[in-house]
Formats: sequence, C-alpha cells, structure tokens
Amino acid sequence: MDRREFLKGLGCGALSMTLPGCAGRAWGASGEGPNILMILVDDLGYGDLACYGSGDMRTPSIDRLMNRGMRFDNFYANCPVCSPTRAALLTGRYPDLVGVPGVIRTHIKDSWGYLSPQAVLLPQVLKAAGYHTGIVGKWHLGLEEENRPNRRSFDFFHGFLGDMMDDYYHHRRFGHNYMRLNDKEIDPEGHATDLFSQWAGDYIRLRGNTGKPFFLYLAYNAPHTPIQPPPEWIDRVKNREPGISDRRAKLVALIEHLDDGIGRVLTALKKAGLERNTLVIFASDNGGLLRVGANNGPLRAGKQDMYEGGIKVPMCAVWPGRIAAGSRSKRIALTMDLYPTMCEAAGARFTHEIDGRSILPTLLGRSQSEEDRTLFWVRREGNRYGGQDYYAARDGDWKLVQNSPFEPFELYHLKDDPREEKSVGPNHPMYKKLFTALRGHVCRAGALPWQKYPVDLTEER
Repeated sequence: MDRREFLKGLGCGALSMTLPGCAGRAWGASGEGPNILMILVDDLGYGDLACYGSGDMRTPSIDRLMNRGMRFDNFYANCPVCSPTRAALLTGRYPDLVGVPGVIRTHIKDSWGYLSPQAVLLPQVLKAAGYHTGIVGKWHLGLEEENRPNRRSFDFFHGFLGDMMDDYYHHRRFGHNYMRLNDKEIDPEGHATDLFSQWAGDYIRLRGNTGKPFFLYLAYNAPHTPIQPPPEWIDRVKNREPGISDRRAKLVALIEHLDDGIGRVLTALKKAGLERNTLVIFASDNGGLLRVGANNGPLRAGKQDMYEGGIKVPMCAVWPGRIAAGSRSKRIALTMDLYPTMCEAAGARFTHEIDGRSILPTLLGRSQSEEDRTLFWVRREGNRYGGQDYYAARDGDWKLVQNSPFEPFELYHLKDDPREEKSVGPNHPMYKKLFTALRGHVCRAGALPWQKYPVDLTEER
C-alpha cells in the first residue's frame, strides 16, 4: 500500500459547499455533531448472530455492540439483494426511484441498475455540515467513472468497486481488479475482511486527530459467497461444535471472522478516544442465503426472496450517553430510514425529496408515533427471472408478496401468520388496497432509467 497516497486521501478536507435546499450546520460553530460509523455487512441472516438466537455461533463483538445501544427487532433491508439496499442507504429513497432496482454487475447484459445522476448521496449532505466522508469496503453502486465513490461525494475510498469477489484473498471479479485507493488501482495481500478492518482502523486513527467529524461507511463483503474463511477459523468452529456440517461450519467461521474484524474496528474507535462521541449503526443488506447454510431464524425463505427471511435483518444503533444501553425497539424501519436519521444526528439539513423517515427520536428514547405509510420492495433480475421485476408491499401488519415475476400475489397478516404460510386470498379488501398502492409506486419508478443509454450488451466494465 502506498502510504503517502493513503495519508493524502485521508487528509483531504471536505469542500465548503452550498447545496440546493441544504443548509448544514458548521462543525466549528457548534461542535455538537457526532462521528458516524455505518457498518453494513453482506448477506447476514436474521438468526446468524448469537444475540439473535444462533446456538452454534460466537459473535461477542456484535453482541456487545447490540447490548451497548438499541436493538431493532423489526428492521428491514430495502431489497433482498445487495445493490438496491446500498442505494437506499446512501440516498434515503426506494432504490428503483434512483435507478437501482437490481444488482449492478460487470457485464451489462446481467446488470440491473444505474445510479441516477440526480440522486443526492448522504456524503454530499454530510460534507455540507462539515463532515469528512469515507468509505471502506464494498461499493457496488457503479463501475462507471461517474458513479465511483470519489465522484459521488466521498472524500476517501479504500475498497472494492464491484459486487462479489471470486476469492477473498485475490480480490478479483471475472479477472478484473476492482480494488482501489481513491482512484488508484491497488493489489493488496490478505483476506478481504482483514483488509477492510485494518483500513477502517487506519481511517479512524488518522481522522480522530483532526478535530473534524467524520462519516465512515464500512461495508464488508462477508459473509457473502464464496464462503471462504481463513482455515484456522473453520478448525476452531469444528472443534467447538461436534457434528456440525462442513457447509455450516464454513459459514459460521466466516461470520465469526467478520465479528472479530468488527471488534478490532471498535477497539480502534475506543483507543482513539472517539467512542463516546460516535454514532455506530450496524445492519445487513439483506437476509442470509439458505443454500450456503444461513440461518434466518423463524422467518420464511432467505436472500433473493420477498418473504421475511429475505428482507428482515439484524440492526442496532449505539451512541453512548444518548441511546440507552440494552434498549430494544419493535418499530418497523427500513434501510432508507437511516439516511435522514444520520442527517438529523449530524445537524445536516436538506429539502430534496426522500422516502426515508428519521428514527432518531426512537433511538433517543423520545415518543415517536408509528409511521402511516405503505412500504414497497422491488427487485429486477435476469436468469430465471427473465429481466423482470417482482415485489412486496406492506401496510401495518398486512403484506402483499409476489416472490417471482411468474407467480401470483399472496396476502399475509404478519401478526397472525409471521411465517407467511396462510395466504388470505385476493378477495380481501387489503389485497386491492396494497395492489393499487404498488401500482402507483411502479408508475413513479417508471420515470427513472436503470440503464445508461445507449446500451451495449457486449460491454464489460
């Protein structure tokens, strides 16, 4: 790693900006905004943490984090797959309203999103409030020059541009090296989880001495496929869990290795003296993948599915002295709600339209009424899905599900039927209400292109 380039990237201060409709509070004027550490993991199932009920998992770092703040029992990813949830996190919008209804990939003929140039990303708003903005880890929101992190308002990027890695040690996808330090291609040695943990710790240590708040988006690849933990972590699991299958042991080991890395990042935060003035949020981008042994608890199905196992995920927020330790919430919230939540905590104001709603009052223990809103999920995909969309919509406890473009819609009452086993049928009045609301959402999303014109189906990026 080029240390001088790394330091140069970290030392670049955010430009003073005036955004249309956004008047951020200057850090120097008040000094009230916290540092923000947003940890997003990849494909972690609802039941794949010890604190969420896993009997064969040891995740002490994440468990401690959950205990130090507020845990959400009803938190949802905006999509059952990667790119759309990341788009929702960084724009505060439904992903199909910013051009990302599906996974962005290397080959255009199997890529289902193009992040809208009009989307206002979270780092842009936070920079106007005096924040330095960094991302370490997986980007997965565009390989085009105009949609790379440094072009979308991040001051600093150290990580992987693409979707999955074909190997956690060699960091390639279809032979392409997407590892970057800002705009520079790099070829580091080591397991991706260890690298991202180290780079995040480096960022915290160096930014902690500047007297300026930071927003660090730490996006791990783990525990996404390939399920490739270091061998010694597999041995540790097998020695502790007699009778565990090889498939499950590998996934448990990959998650425990991830937990260890997160622990090292949190230790770096504490040693830098920043723990008490940092808002830490932890979540997963979607549910666990069943075919690799994931545990989604009592929920039906998993990653790629619109049933609860595909979209309901672990989440917590920690802010010492502000968020009560050991607290829990049953409030329904989505990934897109974290955008306004972080902005409100930072004192970063904006007036452009978003779909997310801040949950900061809930986090701070204040009264917050339930949101009166219908929620939507969408995914566009190729392969067996034929390049088509499929959907879910929810209003209160009622949920309408289409788990494939080629299947009929099903209606469930989640309070009475949390495993989504007894479809109520199309004659119920809530079926029509949700179906009509979803049709309206589809019309809104129709205004957003999800490919860059013109489309060359032979293109690789």
